[in-house]
Amino acid sequence: MEKKNQKKPNVKSLKKLQESLIQVGLRIAKRGEGALFVVGDIEYKNLVEQTVPPFKVMDNQKLLESLALIDGAVIIDPDGMMKAYGVMIKSTTAFKNFGTRHSAGLSAAKGDNLVILISEEDKKVRIMKKGKMIMQIDALQKNVEDSVHGAVEMLESIGAGTLGTIGTSLLIPALGITLLPGIIVFGSAYYLGKLMTKKWR
Repeated sequence: MEKKNQKKPNVKSLKKLQESLIQVGLRIAKRGEGALFVVGDIEYKNLVEQTVPPFKVMDNQKLLESLALIDGAVIIDPDGMMKAYGVMIKSTTAFKNFGTRHSAGLSAAKGDNLVILISEEDKKVRIMKKGKMIMQIDALQKNVEDSVHGAVEMLESIGAGTLGTIGTSLLIPALGITLLPGIIVFGSAYYLGKLMTKKWR
């Protein structure tokens, strides 16, 4: 098991990292494949030999995309360095009606970790923080890539602490609010109501 001390990232660089990971995730989802990115500090076990040395993921998205397709998760530090790939994360939280990737993703979404999960079944990119799913992006939505910057700005403005715990029933779009084309934000009705007054309507 490996675990590293986590440091607080620069907000601007974290936003760029999030944008890069979501864009890579959308490309993977469009092809009907799945992946799991964990940004932060998590215990994991290598499933494959780590022959690719750490690299800045924003500088080599093609390599990141290739590594993401290997069975297991990709671990990235808050500065955007790929630390490990093809790793197993112990699932401590079950995600009802979903597979092991979703359970591992929800389990990894603790502390300040950011989890970006790409589902091969429904071609959705799901973003999780603090044990909650807070956003879902539909890779099949026309021009959804154009909304990614706004989605990342929204993520930073919302803050996972303000969002209510999400059950799998809230994957139904009617129970989330679409503020950008192809993007659903989940959370408490009160806070989502406040969001409606913001610029992302």
